[in-house]
Amino acid sequence: MAGGVRRKSPGTPSPLWGKLHSLWQDKHLVLFKTEYTLLVVSILWFLEIGINVWVIHKVAYTEIDWKAYMDEVEGVINGTYDYTQLKGDTGPLVYPAGFVYIFTALYYITSHGVNIRLGQYLFAVFYLITLLLVFRIYHRTKKVPPYVFFFVCCASYRIHSIFVLRLFNDPVAMMLLFAAVNLFMDGYWTLGCGLYRQVALGLPFLLENPIGYLSRAFDLGRQFMFKWTVNWRFLPEWLFLNRYFHLLLLAAHLLALLLFALRRWKRQSQIVLILFTSNFIGMCFSRSLHYQFYVWYFHTLPYLLWSGGVKKLAHLLRVLILGLIELSWNTYPSTNSSSAALHVCHLIILLCLWLAPPLPSAPAETQEDKPAKDKRQ
Repeated sequence: MAGGVRRKSPGTPSPLWGKLHSLWQDKHLVLFKTEYTLLVVSILWFLEIGINVWVIHKVAYTEIDWKAYMDEVEGVINGTYDYTQLKGDTGPLVYPAGFVYIFTALYYITSHGVNIRLGQYLFAVFYLITLLLVFRIYHRTKKVPPYVFFFVCCASYRIHSIFVLRLFNDPVAMMLLFAAVNLFMDGYWTLGCGLYRQVALGLPFLLENPIGYLSRAFDLGRQFMFKWTVNWRFLPEWLFLNRYFHLLLLAAHLLALLLFALRRWKRQSQIVLILFTSNFIGMCFSRSLHYQFYVWYFHTLPYLLWSGGVKKLAHLLRVLILGLIELSWNTYPSTNSSSAALHVCHLIILLCLWLAPPLPSAPAETQEDKPAKDKRQ
């Protein structure tokens, strides 16, 4: 129409809509492109500070093992170096010497273990340090899309509980493990191994009663209670306690490790994949998993899922597996269904890892995958 307003056809998008669509696409890419890992995890890490403070103040602390830890290290402080004489109200001391030194420090910092609130804040710091170490591994390896990190930290009630509501010793051990993995990635093999070396730390106890120390601190025959198991609830209790069943699990564990070592890891070393997979195999064939053991592999699960060989395994299916594992660990007490679901998820991850393509040859490896030379300290 001459002199009139020119109208756009209904099918033509406006420039404003195009800009909005482009902006939305960019945000979408931020969540799916590994180059944005550092940005996303930085936001999540600062968010976790507030979450931990909220949990400490709003959710009730539950006493389980903290008092027992304090009783055990108090025995050492009072001069007892015979491991067979060290115990708390939940039983004997069954952890290596590194535990004694770390929790002795916590004993003094928390006024002989009385200041629980300060202990919670210390474990919140351990949590945040652990996240930094874990995020650095993911940033270096670039295997997992950034949106997944929401499930690695903010979404897990059980992990927050293990750290700041229960004050278990397991998170401290895992913090040291992830520190060691970071050192391995940087080529500091001596320092990394030193974080888990127990010979020098255990010397005072070895000199006092070597058999007592070794039998208590590394008691592989320790019996677990059926009422606390997360992974074997669907078994009858007599079978759960049966020593032949334990030996069968040990044999399956060793066989799986041997098969992976001979068939999947024989070309060249990818330290993160090998360490995380080895640990995961141990979890799959464990005689029993208690609720605090979740922290032993929780932060490694996304890495394992996105390292598997089933490339068509959709993002949604991977997230569903993470969700089912989280649900299984949050079901208390565990049920036949929750423990069976946990085993199914473990089996899927293990099969995906087995079907993964062979490790790349040296020319194709990335800087993160390349085993660095040991740096002298």
